[in-house]
Amino acid sequence: MERQNNNPTLEWNELTRLTGGREVAVERVRLKENGVAIEGSFELPALAQLSMEEQFFIIAFVRSHGSIKRMEQILGVSYPTVKNRLNRLGEKFEFVEVDHDFAPDPEEEPTPTHADASAALEALRSGKIDVDEALRRMRS
Repeated sequence: MERQNNNPTLEWNELTRLTGGREVAVERVRLKENGVAIEGSFELPALAQLSMEEQFFIIAFVRSHGSIKRMEQILGVSYPTVKNRLNRLGEKFEFVEVDHDFAPDPEEEPTPTHADASAALEALRSGKIDVDEALRRMRS
């Protein structure tokens, strides 16, 4: 059965409800900016293949900065329940290799590595730097 959608602004949650979690084949994509349509066979991104509940969970997790305690409050569930949901979601995704050539966001502060922190502590222990300098090196 083929169902024609005449609503050009069908919300993602409505599409998810209509498909009932069944696999979806995307065959046409239209660029809003210029109206160009591309036809073919397109696979949905992994996040778009999740149920609405799973998508909500991921959004809540990101918005709570990954705080499991905050997730307990938002969802009204226990710590082990949050961890179990995270584990189940994690199993749905393949490990993604990160392209090391991509430029980091200039707004983000770099995170010191364990080696950086160890080197700063060693320099502090040996008296080469003071506490303030060690802290500065660990923060940068």
